[in-house]
Amino acid sequence: MADETKGSDGFPSAREDAISAETMPATPQTRSPSFRLAYADADFMLRDELRPVRLQLELLKPELLLQEERVGSTIVVFGSARVPDPATLEPAARTTQRSNYYEEAREFARIVSLACQCDGARELVVITGGGGGIMEAANRGAHDVGAVSVGLNIVLPKEQCPNAYITPELSFQFHYFGLRKMHFLMRARALVFFPGGFGTMDELFDALTLIQTRKIKPMPVLLFGETYWRRVLNFEAMAEDGMIAPEDLKIIQYVEKADDAWERIRTFYEKAPGA
Repeated sequence: MADETKGSDGFPSAREDAISAETMPATPQTRSPSFRLAYADADFMLRDELRPVRLQLELLKPELLLQEERVGSTIVVFGSARVPDPATLEPAARTTQRSNYYEEAREFARIVSLACQCDGARELVVITGGGGGIMEAANRGAHDVGAVSVGLNIVLPKEQCPNAYITPELSFQFHYFGLRKMHFLMRARALVFFPGGFGTMDELFDALTLIQTRKIKPMPVLLFGETYWRRVLNFEAMAEDGMIAPEDLKIIQYVEKADDAWERIRTFYEKAPGA
């Protein structure tokens, strides 16, 4: 992180004043919560009225650290935390489709990271929700080839300990789902969705709506496992009933293999104007 110990233009820095404030003599006045520096007062920062400030902090902290780590663009990998690493399964269960998704997510991240993180470049960096399952697999694939990857965890009642393969300097934790979603998309150049549950569906439809309404630029939206997605979602029925336009169906593509997914992303940007 940037050095905050020195002030600019001759003024003390916020850090310097925070340190000085700790040396105050203990008196009834200095012990009162009202005397604490506002930015160093955790109780004050957690008040309901400070929600706008906390929202701004969750926007700024990851953004500044991503800039400092020179992450230019990302590919987002979404998917269920409930998809197991095949190595943890009994041999008879390792050929199931769910375990295959783990291996494809891992291989996809390997391919992308090898292609895009060379000579010091940090473009198309893999970013996930930071948890287990598909998220772990994608971070692991980048880790396999010595590349950096990002994890955006969120505080939840029963889960979301960061997986062991996220680059530690790029492991973030969020309180607000909205800000986490924003960071998924701010640098995104492609969105890759493996089978998942409510969370994955939420992220998928959020992205589809933003692309449909031109709030973000068009980019590849790849759905791994056509059989799964067609079984749980019927986009064609939405178009037939006039709920979406027929051309909206072109936003998504179905893929089955990691190398095919990367080829489609690469081809999209080769054909894109100004690419």
